[in-house]
Amino acid sequence: MTDTNAAGQKAHARRSAIRTIRRVLPYLWPREPRWVRRRVVMSLCALMLAQLFSLVTPVFFKVAVDSLAHTSHGHDWLLALGAVGLTIAYGVSRLLNTGMGELRDALFVRVGQRALRMLALETFTHIHRLSMRYHIARKTGGLSRVIERGVKGIDFLLRFTLFSVGPLIVQLIIVLVVFATVFNVWYALVVAVSITLYVTFTFRVTEWRVQIRRKMNEQDTDANQKAIDSLLNFETVKYFGAEGREASRYDEAMEGYEAAAVKTGQSLSFLNFGQALIINTGLVAVMVMSAIGTEKGVLTVGDFVMVNAYMMQITQPLGFLGTVYREIRQSLIDMADMFDLLEQPAEITDAPDAKPLEVKGGEVVLDNVSFGYDSARPILKGVSIRVGAGQTVAIVGPSGSGKSTIGRLLFRFYEVTGGALRIDGQDVRAVTQDTLHAAIGVVPQDTVLFNDTVFYNIAYGRPEATIAEVEAAARAAKIHDFIMALPEGYETKVGERGLKLSGGEKQRVGIARTLLKNPPILLLDEATSALDTQTERDIQESLKAMGQGRTVITIAHRLSTIADADRIVVLEHGVVVEEGRHEELLVRGARYAAMWNRQSAEAEEEAA
Repeated sequence: MTDTNAAGQKAHARRSAIRTIRRVLPYLWPREPRWVRRRVVMSLCALMLAQLFSLVTPVFFKVAVDSLAHTSHGHDWLLALGAVGLTIAYGVSRLLNTGMGELRDALFVRVGQRALRMLALETFTHIHRLSMRYHIARKTGGLSRVIERGVKGIDFLLRFTLFSVGPLIVQLIIVLVVFATVFNVWYALVVAVSITLYVTFTFRVTEWRVQIRRKMNEQDTDANQKAIDSLLNFETVKYFGAEGREASRYDEAMEGYEAAAVKTGQSLSFLNFGQALIINTGLVAVMVMSAIGTEKGVLTVGDFVMVNAYMMQITQPLGFLGTVYREIRQSLIDMADMFDLLEQPAEITDAPDAKPLEVKGGEVVLDNVSFGYDSARPILKGVSIRVGAGQTVAIVGPSGSGKSTIGRLLFRFYEVTGGALRIDGQDVRAVTQDTLHAAIGVVPQDTVLFNDTVFYNIAYGRPEATIAEVEAAARAAKIHDFIMALPEGYETKVGERGLKLSGGEKQRVGIARTLLKNPPILLLDEATSALDTQTERDIQESLKAMGQGRTVITIAHRLSTIADADRIVVLEHGVVVEEGRHEELLVRGARYAAMWNRQSAEAEEEAA
């Protein structure tokens, strides 16, 4: 059973590696732009020239030594150059070998960096296309590491596969041919056996090390995720005096990483020593054979030197091959993780025949809508609500009744499982998501801001807006004067998630951002429930002004904020239990009236 699992894992790894290579290749040989192909071809030409100079360099060295030793086995035309000329030719050949290698890298670097940028952009774009369900379950720290390692893996694969492994294979073939023809087949056989043993040993040990490295990566991701999660919840940690607890959680993850890293280091030492033993045994064997040939007079001193030069040419990159193979193997794993992410299907996609949403009045209708985040636990059970064009409808109810879920379905973050949600008669599943999102503005309970300037955060509602338009939106949200009192005005940085601003200030920035967007439909998702009573009253005026001329859906907890709504819908356990105007519902004396009386009593107690 274990052997079957191991074989299955190896087969999966092979398929994953092939898939990864197939995904990368189009970026190296695209139809457009044409300059990419030209640079790849020129890079390969430079590579072949570098290999040519690598081949002739030892020959110049051999003939120079023979010239100094006054012995010769042919190459009379080279001997005519003299020892000094041959030494210069040897130096020029080495220089050209290096120069062609650098030219190859200089030509290819733009191709490689373009591939990196395109893949990183594809990954970033795809992550934003994934559903809300995926993003709620994801771990930000772990996700960032997957992308980071994947992009680095691509960079390594492009540089070293094409310009280290490829040239090394060519070089090995050249050396084997030279040894077999210039000397005899035994030289080539010793080198071939040494290389085979070396490569086999390297691959097998590296496969073992990959498992250890994978464990190390998992621990690294876990530690990083815990660190980021803790830092994002910095205030919560402080509130509960949990610094020691967080440090212990982080240290536990780092302890696992430490153990895996130690095994990785020890296995590397074993690999390096084994490689050195095999390759040096082969080197000594070939050198002994050439030394015997030189003593017998079959070979010249220059031949002995040339054999040594060729062996050094292949042993140095072979020593590097161990590292390259390990890194390529690891890069393929890292890239596979990133491509697994890219193959994560988007749950919500535009229909093939999706059309732009056309908002005429802004009527929103929930027609017998059913939905559940989990099929075993339905949230909405046949909810029907109509919000007329230009009307303000409030949705209230206890926690878990499905109020905020309606807002998410309106944006189509999730797909309804039954019924339909329509805007001006158009099913949201039949229109493009871009036009749907453009038509709806939202002020959430907790406005989250980007770690940038106040101006950037307000202008996020309409990036092409002018400075005057941004300031007009800020004035309408009653926050312009506050911004102007800041040391840097609109260029003041708000901190990560807007932590440098108070809750009320953040909400006003959020209101200004949505005002600038100027959507025909407005969703207020408990927009003031996290604020104190005075701040709530101040912001409520801004929200009321904001709703003029728009269709407004207000999801509220505090009933005092929605008393003047055109209609109030009471949800309970995912069904509509009451509907009507504030006064009507109070007279009815049912669920809404009980909620109102309780909140009024609580407010009186608080005031007292």
